[in-house]
Amino acid sequence: MSDIKQQIFQELTALEDAATRLRSTAVNAGRQTDLEVAILTEQVKNLRERNNRAAEMINKSISILKKLK
Repeated sequence: MSDIKQQIFQELTALEDAATRLRSTAVNAGRQTDLEVAILTEQVKNLRERNNRAAEMINKSISILKKLK
């Protein structure tokens, strides 16, 4: 009987350890995702700014070409 109790306690301990590892993995994955989203958001912001500057330069170039025509 005590062997069965001991085995149950060992299995419960193993289950508790597995749950703790899973929680830790989930938390770390959430942090990683937050970091990735922040990086991607900054990259999109920079690309939009570059796109706006490029559009302005194209418009100026078109304006100059029209004047030269």
